[in-house]
Amino acid sequence: MSKRKRRRRPHIPADLSTCDGRQRARKELVWSDHGFLRVGFSNLHKISDEMWRSNQPSPEQITRHAAERGIRTIVNLRGESLRGHYLLEREACAAAGVRLVDFQVFSRDTPTPESVLASKELFSRITYPALMHCKSGADRAGLMSVLYLIGRKGEPVDRALSQLSLKYLHVRQGKTGLLDAFFAAALSAGANTPDVFFRWVENEYDRVAVKADFLRARGRQIELDRLLGRE
Repeated sequence: MSKRKRRRRPHIPADLSTCDGRQRARKELVWSDHGFLRVGFSNLHKISDEMWRSNQPSPEQITRHAAERGIRTIVNLRGESLRGHYLLEREACAAAGVRLVDFQVFSRDTPTPESVLASKELFSRITYPALMHCKSGADRAGLMSVLYLIGRKGEPVDRALSQLSLKYLHVRQGKTGLLDAFFAAALSAGANTPDVFFRWVENEYDRVAVKADFLRARGRQIELDRLLGRE
């Protein structure tokens, strides 16, 4: 007789206006979201004079970013959430006068054409200096750093790809290598310059085919993700 799957209860967000709620949000940030691993390591890097990248910042780090680096916008690549890490980030940004922008992307899938094209618009409208982050600062932050350099700074794809490397803890041997496969497909199609790249994304990019080719080539090697515990 098969076991019945337990239904997950909907997550009730912590109430930051109460001591108990604030403690719960902090526990979610530190333990559930692995914030304890980020206490001494923010994976913080300067991409340009106006843009930084990092892993999930704590409220204290957000305050420092605003004070020491003049950060005026934080781009959250994880998406809006009811969890403590997001509630505390939103509160800290409001207190520091930093605009929080939610722009969700994914690390273990080929990016959608819509998200790639929207990234160019995003980087044209936010206020700088800015910082963008995901959870680890490795993969989603890497993807968006490449797109920032292409769409905002006009760098060729092959040069911008330095933002997706082991230096930032990006591991292409796992399923996060789908991000590398996306850019490799662009280069194979001759889409190295910004204008040609965005035209390729809009008119020629076959997301499903790129993903299928990657999965056939990698097979079960993508089980590495389970060891890394990435989103």
